[in-house]
Parts: sequence; C-alpha cells; structure tokens
Amino acid sequence: MTDNRNTILAVILSGLVLIAWQYFYNMPQMERQRLQTQTQAELAKSSPQTTTPGSTTPQPGATPSATTPAGQPGAAQPVVSRDAAIAASPRIKIETPRLSGSIALKGARIDDLSLEKFRDTVDPKSPAIVLFSPSNTAHPYYAEFGWVAASGSTARLPDRDTVWQQEGSGPLSTSNPVMLKWDNGEGLTFRRTIAIDDRYLFTVKDDVVNVGSAPVTLYPFALISRHGTPEVSGYYILHEGLIGYLGEKGLQEHGYKAVAEAPVLGNGGRGFEFNVTNGWLGITDKYWAAALLPETTARLKARFLAEPGAKVRYQADYLQDPQTIAIGGTGSANARLFAGAKEAGVVGINFPFAGHGGYNQQLGLNHFDLLIDWGWFYFITKPMFLLLDYFFHLFGNFGVSILLVTVLIKLVFFPLANKSYASMAKMKSVQPQLAALKERYPDDRQKQQQEMMEIYRKEKINPIAGCLPIALQIPVFFSLYKVLFVTIEMRHAPFYGWIKDLSAHDPTTIFNLFGLIPWDPMMLGPVVGPYLMLGVWPIIMGITMWFQMKLNPTPPDPTQKMIFDWMPLIFTFMLASFPAGLVIYWAWNNLLSVLQQSYIMRKNGVKVELFDNIKSTFQKKSLKTETKNSTV
Repeated sequence: MTDNRNTILAVILSGLVLIAWQYFYNMPQMERQRLQTQTQAELAKSSPQTTTPGSTTPQPGATPSATTPAGQPGAAQPVVSRDAAIAASPRIKIETPRLSGSIALKGARIDDLSLEKFRDTVDPKSPAIVLFSPSNTAHPYYAEFGWVAASGSTARLPDRDTVWQQEGSGPLSTSNPVMLKWDNGEGLTFRRTIAIDDRYLFTVKDDVVNVGSAPVTLYPFALISRHGTPEVSGYYILHEGLIGYLGEKGLQEHGYKAVAEAPVLGNGGRGFEFNVTNGWLGITDKYWAAALLPETTARLKARFLAEPGAKVRYQADYLQDPQTIAIGGTGSANARLFAGAKEAGVVGINFPFAGHGGYNQQLGLNHFDLLIDWGWFYFITKPMFLLLDYFFHLFGNFGVSILLVTVLIKLVFFPLANKSYASMAKMKSVQPQLAALKERYPDDRQKQQQEMMEIYRKEKINPIAGCLPIALQIPVFFSLYKVLFVTIEMRHAPFYGWIKDLSAHDPTTIFNLFGLIPWDPMMLGPVVGPYLMLGVWPIIMGITMWFQMKLNPTPPDPTQKMIFDWMPLIFTFMLASFPAGLVIYWAWNNLLSVLQQSYIMRKNGVKVELFDNIKSTFQKKSLKTETKNSTV
C-alpha cells in the first residue's frame, strides 16, 4: 500500500508539471494564432458606427482626432514606412537618456517613441525597442490629449489634422518642456505644455483661454490607441492587453479578444465602461506599457474600447467632468502618461518591509505596481524578485543571484527537509526488515501491509515524507519561472559562458553537437522543436536529478522503480525549452539536495550508497549485454 501511495504521489507531481507546461506554453501558442484571426473577422462583421460629438455624453473616441478621414471609422489608410510617416509632418524631438522620438505638431500626438535602454536582441548594436508609431504605419500606437465639446456646441476644437505651433525652441528633454499653441480664430486659444522626467513619465497641461462672445463647455480627455491586434506571448500566466486599476472596481485586465467580444457600447464599438475616481488605465505588453495616469481626485468616465476596420482599433481612454469657460476665463486640465519599460524600480513594487516606491508611491497612485503581473502568488513572486534584485546589485549578475537565492530557500526549508530526509534515511535502514516480511508472508499482501505499518510506527517513519521536498520545490519553481518570465530585469540578463539571456532557453543543443552542425531543431515546429533544444544546462540538470534519485533506496515495486528511473530523462527534455535561469536553479537545487541528504543519512547512521548504486546500474547493464552476446 505504501509503495503504491508513493508511486501515485510521484506520478501526480510529475503529471502536474507536465500538464502545467502543456497548458501554459504549448496550448497558448496555438490558441494565440487562432484568436488573432477570429477577432478581426468577428469585428469586421459587427461594424458598429462611431457617433459624433453631438451625443448627449461625448467620448474621446468620437472626436475628429480619434476617427479616420471623412468621419468613417475604420477606413483604410495607405500604409507607409515608419520613417516616411515621421517625416511627413513637422515634429519636436524627444531626447532623454531613456527615450527618443518625437511629437507630431499635426495633431499634437505623442506617436514616435523608442526605448534607448532596451534592444531587440542581446546584441547592444541591435535596434532600440519601438513603442509608439504614427497612425499610417504598419503598427500604429500613440497617445493623444485634448477637449471634447458639449452637446450642440459648434466651437472649433483642435483635432488630428490641426497643426500646432511651438512657442520657443528646442527638443523635449528633462530640462526643457515644450509649449504648443493653436488659435481657433473664434475666440478660443489652446495652449499645451508637455514635460518629461528622466524615466518614462510625460506631464501634459492643457489651457484654454476664451476671449470669444459666449461661454463654452468642454470635456478634457486622454486616450491611448493601438491599431491592429498585436502579437502576444499567449501565456495564461501573463496578462497582455488592456489594463487599469479603476477606483472601487479594482484591477481590470481584459485581453484583446475579451474587449473585441464585449457588449456593444452606446456610442459605437465594443468594450467596457467605468465611472470611477482614483484610477489609471492603459495597454500593456509583456515588458512595455503605456498608461494614462490622471490626478487621483479626478472623476473619470473611462473605457476599454475595440472598433472594427481594416485593423481593429483598441483604445483605453477617459473623459473628465466638463468645464464651462466664461468669457475672459481660462480652463485647465492636467494629464500624465507613462510610456516605457515595466521596470519594478520605476513602476513601483509594494511589499511589507521592502519594495520600491517608484511612480506608485511618488504620484500616490492606486496600485500602479500591478502594472507588472505578479500573479496570484505575489506573496512568493514579489519577495523572490526583491531578493534576486538585491543580490544582483551586490554581485552584478542575476545568475549568481539565482544561485544565492536557491541557497536561502534551502535554508528556510532546512528543518522541514531534514525531517523528510531523516525519514527517508530510516526507510532505507529498515529495507532488510521489509524484505524479510515478503519472504515471511509471500502470499498474504494484507499481512505484509499490517506488519510494514507496524515497523513504520515503531521506527517513527512517515512513508510519504520522501515526496515532501519535491512538493515544496514545485511552487518555488513556478514562482521563479514567473519572475524570470514577467520581469524586464531578467530580459537579456547574462550568466557566464554561452548563456547570454537567463530568460531564454539554453541556446545550445546536443542534437547539432552544440553548434558544430549548422542545423536548428526549432525548424521541426513548435510542437517538437522546443523539446529538442537539449542544451548543456538541461543535461546538467538531468544528471543532478539522476544523482538525487540514485541516492535513495531502490523502490521494491517495479512500476515505481520504472517511474523513478525515467523521471530524470523526462524532466531533462521537458525543461530543455524553459528559461536558462530556471534550469540553472533546478540543477543547483538538485546538487544542494544531494549534499544535504548525504549529510543527514550519515548523521542517522545510514550508509550513503550513491556511488554504489550508480556503479551497480552500469554493472547490470554490462551484465545484460554480456548475457545477450553469449546467447547469440
């Protein structure tokens, strides 16, 4: 009974890992391609029309600046290169240590932005990551701010075709805000001041001076718009799409497909509406994001929107309370835009007695740290990241940091693991007694089990304690996987030797002799290819796991023995496509476990038969070969 119980536990634990990997990796990859095609097809069929500013409650999506020419939502525009689109309108350059790009004077959009600290590949000479692009490029993505007129108003407002004038000169930099001006010729003068800090925060202040013949009522708005469904990682453990923390509504995460299939809104398109105070919202990728950060006291009518067309347009926007500007009066609106990398130290990370303040604390925002997807097990992932980050700043290498954090994890679980390994050592010491029971009661299984449990009770042995170290390792394993996968600090972080990116798999593989043969196993496709990326570190991990298995007594049950014999090989292939940092952690953890278990076995007077078991394994194979040859 005990042997069967151990077998069942081993199968369940192994199966959980295999199923989780299939669920979180392989299935999303195939589902992602299917959904991208389906989303655009469904939206093209629905084709709701966008209303004009004459509606009772105006929305930023209804302004001329947010629609396509001739008031036809979704009308196709000629696609030009990014460089051509940027050159087509007068611009003000953006020059900061982290950001480069420009602001289009036509429309006053922030639609050209690159992240100078981050590159497409590990090669520092590769192109910088492009975040924003103009509307007529292949991947339009931009932020826009402005005013919407009240119902029935005929006031001319700046739109996407309005050409603003710069007051002053010079690029936008941390020390040089830019000021823009536009006069509607009817008594309204619009001024905009844009400032930027040394990280990723834009501050936008809009002023309207009314010297006309009548008061005017205007609604301040801000939006982030993205045309086309972007390629996403497709992992269920990571959210990519529209996101926000919207007052009492709390964290709102909606993928592109969810927004595209949402109810039809009264003013056109599909999506979700929120009437809240103290919120922020935007669009997030795996490592990058753009988010609107209004003042925490502002009342918002916020939306996540999807509109059909040649390219589906996704939008996060908000409309604030109206302002009536009297004759001779001035109206003002303040807005903020985060556009950059989701660095924990910049965004912020809240955790008791530790963490980084970032914008979350600096601006008094409502859980802005949740822009980074720490997951349901944030109480493990957050402290794990903080430890990794702390050791990184001490030693300058995240790989070394992973090794040190692994040691700390072993120390935390040391008392519990000691009990487990001590129980396993005692189990090994009573193996002769268990063998004698089978000889004494060869045909009475029930009697064998009764006598076996009596021996366990007398020796104070927990028969399932041997599975405890594996059970404890699995949540830590997935938490570290989450940290390696979602945090940009791990992206392109090198170790030593051939590992240039701890968040990517080991680039070597035994199937091309570690690079000697010019062949890439990934050519076999996403189902088979990843499992053939059997690099040096996965092989090291498999060997250490095999050592750990050989340290334990050979299971008397043939089925259990077969599972334990094959488990290291199965895990070797399964972890081949995991991030290298995770494989290094597993291999190092296995080695520490072997040392710890050997020490405890000696302490309990049990002989450590690791090398004897390894030697006997090869002797058995050699004996089988000799027997086969002699038979032939």
